[in-house]
Amino acid sequence: MFDTLYSQIGTAVAVVVVAFAFLKGDEPERVGAGVYALGLLSSLLVQDDSQLYGPQWGLFAVDLILLAVYVALAWKSRRSWPVWASGLQSLAVMSHVLTMVDPRPPSAAFYALVNLASYGILLALALGVHRAWRDARAVALEDGPGVD
Repeated sequence: MFDTLYSQIGTAVAVVVVAFAFLKGDEPERVGAGVYALGLLSSLLVQDDSQLYGPQWGLFAVDLILLAVYVALAWKSRRSWPVWASGLQSLAVMSHVLTMVDPRPPSAAFYALVNLASYGILLALALGVHRAWRDARAVALEDGPGVD
């Protein structure tokens, strides 16, 4: 996975966003970041690089679990970023369904869609963390000077 510069930069961005979420985010952002990190690591373990066509059953299971967690976060949280993360994750799940129904699409299209959805989820998470951090700072400034 880390054999190209593209994958190294993408992983570095993911690590920065997840660290930002753990340091500055509230509970929904931390849960989302933790699930994203676990999904990234587990997808590295279960993907089959030798399979060029057909469904990747391990990745499908990981993506379904991620979708369930993001939908649960969207259901229980009052934030807007889990809704976006759920929608983008559903794109990844539907790409798996497409390869199950019709195995002819090339795997490059499948991986491109999954990667773009993943970057969209990272963007939604980063914006959610920034908003939570900004809101927490505003409340702290309202409480009094010197409180951070």
